[in-house]
Order: sequence, then structure tokens, then C-alpha cells
Amino acid sequence: MLLGVPGPDENDYDAFAAAYSGDDEHNVWNALYERPASLAMVGDVVGRRVLDAGCGAGAHAAALVERGAVVTGLDSSRGLLALAGERLGPSVRLVPGDLREPLPFEASSFDVVLAALVLHHIPDWGPTLAEFHRVPTPGGRLVVSTHHPFMDHALAGGRDYFATYDFTDEWRRGGRTMRMRFWHRPLSAMTRALREAGLVVETIEEPQPDPAVRDLDPRAWESLTTSPRFLFLSATR
Repeated sequence: MLLGVPGPDENDYDAFAAAYSGDDEHNVWNALYERPASLAMVGDVVGRRVLDAGCGAGAHAAALVERGAVVTGLDSSRGLLALAGERLGPSVRLVPGDLREPLPFEASSFDVVLAALVLHHIPDWGPTLAEFHRVPTPGGRLVVSTHHPFMDHALAGGRDYFATYDFTDEWRRGGRTMRMRFWHRPLSAMTRALREAGLVVETIEEPQPDPAVRDLDPRAWESLTTSPRFLFLSATR
């Protein structure tokens, strides 16, 4: 996961990389809701070059490799990249990098860019999306999962849904409480940023979780099937 603009002790994924990775791997929100939906939107990747932008410990990358993709992972957390390297081995190139900065890749290096649960850490999508326009081939695709604006507006107790603003939340992982900083933006701001970057919005999805969640975690099932949580978008260059 790429970081936003952290304050003291905010968004420090290195400090709890192992605990975060273990939770991300197995909790139903990620394993049976976000990850399947993102991978379904990415679609057929056999032989295709995929940039996993904000790859974390490599859960999406591993699934993409299994589906036949040639994957490159990028993340700002060296702790998570180390875990990804242990998981994925030498077949996946892993690169340290910050999505707020120019990406260390040539233009038209990828067929698909996946940015899973990362853009809500970034205050200004403009420079990031400009890079997501530059590094795919013409006709290449960008797939994004991010906080649903209704979810994070409620979580933040925000007053103005149409504003772009930051807020913090607390996560309990590995016996530690971590302060995480996120950025809320309305759906209109998301789609406008994509268009301004030269990307053509294809799809906006609000999918349901895997039916297995109903028995595994009834409370999560109730939440995920009645309230918007994550938003999924795809766009083409």
C-alpha cells in the first residue's frame, strides 16, 4: 500500500507489515470482497504485463501470476515489499516507489495497471493518474479499487460530501493501534480526475461480496450487502 502524506506515526505500514499482511490475506473484506472484485475487473491477463501499483505483501500479484500475467509490483513500504518478495520469488519484479512521484518505468511498459485500495491515501490524484496514463500501452487499462465516498464520508463524520478532505482512522493490528490517514473525495471528483488525465472511464462497479461470506461472517455479510464500502472503476488510455 502506498502512503499518503503522513504525520507522526501515521500510515506506517513498515511498523506493522507482518500483522497487516496476515489480516489482509484472510479477512473477508479483502479476501472475499475487494480482491475478487478487482481481479474480475482486470479480466484475462494471460501473457499481459501488469503493474500492481501499491502491491503491499503481494496478494493481488500472486493471484495475477496464477492467472498467467507478467507482474511488476511497486510499493513505498519496504517491509511489505520484503514480504512480497518472500511470497512471490524472483519471477516478479518488485520496485520501491511512491505513487505521488514519477514512476520508474518507461512509457507504454504495461498492458494493465491495478491500483487496489491505494488512491484513498493520496491527496492529489492528478500527478498519479498522469503516470497511470503514461505507463500503459495505448488502449491499456487502469483498474482501481478505493474507499466508496459514502463509506469514508460516514466514517469521517464529514459535513460536506462534495469536498475533498483528509481524515484519520485507527486500526488495531498485531497488538498495536495505528493511525491511518485517508482522503475523501466525491465520485464526481474521481471521474473528473480520470478524464483530466486523459483516461476514458469504462466501468464503475459496486459489487456484492462472495456468497461464502454469509456463513463465514454474518455481520460482515450484513454490512457489505446493505452499505457501500469500496468502489471499483476501470478506465482505458
